[in-house]
Amino acid sequence: MANFRPIDRDTAFLLPPSVDEWLPQRHLARFVVEVIDGLDLPAMSKSYRGTGSASYHPAPLLGLLVYGYATGVFSSRKLERATYDSVAFRFIAANDHPDHDTIATFRRRFLPQIEALFVQVLRLAREMGVLKLGTVALDGTKIHANASRHSALSYEHAGKIEAQLKAEVADLMAKAEAADQANIPDGMSIPEELARREDRLEKLAAARAKIEARAKERHAREQAEYEAKLAVRDAKTKATGKKPGGKPPAPPAEGPLPTDQINLTDEDSRIMPVAGGGFEQCYNAQAVVAADSLLVVAVDVVQAPNDKQQIEPMLEQIDALPAALGEVETLLADTGYFSAANVTACMASGIDPLIAMGRQPHHPPLSERFAEVPPAPSNPTPVQAMAHRLNTPEGRKLYALRKQIPEPVFGIIKSVMGFRQFMLRGIDQARGEWSLVTMAWNLKRMFILRPY
Repeated sequence: MANFRPIDRDTAFLLPPSVDEWLPQRHLARFVVEVIDGLDLPAMSKSYRGTGSASYHPAPLLGLLVYGYATGVFSSRKLERATYDSVAFRFIAANDHPDHDTIATFRRRFLPQIEALFVQVLRLAREMGVLKLGTVALDGTKIHANASRHSALSYEHAGKIEAQLKAEVADLMAKAEAADQANIPDGMSIPEELARREDRLEKLAAARAKIEARAKERHAREQAEYEAKLAVRDAKTKATGKKPGGKPPAPPAEGPLPTDQINLTDEDSRIMPVAGGGFEQCYNAQAVVAADSLLVVAVDVVQAPNDKQQIEPMLEQIDALPAALGEVETLLADTGYFSAANVTACMASGIDPLIAMGRQPHHPPLSERFAEVPPAPSNPTPVQAMAHRLNTPEGRKLYALRKQIPEPVFGIIKSVMGFRQFMLRGIDQARGEWSLVTMAWNLKRMFILRPY
């Protein structure tokens, strides 16, 4: 006869259960709670008035968010549900159940403070002995915005819709003024139809105004670049006495282009090319990753689809890191970040750059792989010095680490943690959420790397 364990769901506990007994001693949820309890949270706790009904303490709410992002649970409703269904979330919430409105409000309200905790976690990683700066790699990845590209509206199409709506408003006004109402279709309310179209006209006018403002900023930027190019050509003409070859640069066009777009759901997001082909409504998320630990040490979110202009802002973030974390000695980056100005900026910051100067073949011939290194140039420019270092065996070996530093981090964040789309809208909210995502990654990584 089979021997089964008894099934009993009715017997009550003789003593109140302890949430401390619910999880193994070595569990990520315990580590998250331990780290958050050691963070400085007065900026959050002191913002509560202390009147009315008792509020949830910021520590468990922050723990729910961090552990949620670390395990692929992002929405506030799913986080609320997890406090009932998951032992780990019950442990973090101390067997309490904050509702989804509380969790969502906490995330929106304290996103800047959560963003500021990023460096505190790095300090802890340094104290644990798992963070070592020195060689870091910079890369970017496209993260979908909380908006569809089908919600994008071009300047030209907005003008067409605006003209159509104005014609419909005029037609509705004529119907309203007509004495004979027999031609009005059943179910039509002229005041409601007018209000609906006038509301759409206001939104279209606001969208076109924002596109025009962006075009004005772009024109100012392109005009400055155009004048700089003219100045370079004039300097060459004066130095050589000859007219430079090639066509002179064309002046930028003023005003918005017909194809200039704005997204009606998240106006800060942009249409960007994505891996695998096609275009999506995205943000460009940047991350600087330490080579030894794969911990993210600096982050940003930008609207530009390319990475050419991101070196200097990320250098500023690296420079702003506390001295106690150590110094960055070498920065690795792919060819998307290469320019002479970027190389010079790295040198000026005291960091040796190793930035690919062009696309490299995947299978170079033996003659190239084992060719003798040319002698170092005398009095080299920063670009020449970097190019020589990239050709040395040590430089090639160091640059080869680039693919195995930031790319696995992005792959795990997207495919394992499941973060492929921002929950929040707007560039500032996206920056804060990206800090939260990378902080959750850092805690997962610290949990694995910490000494027993």
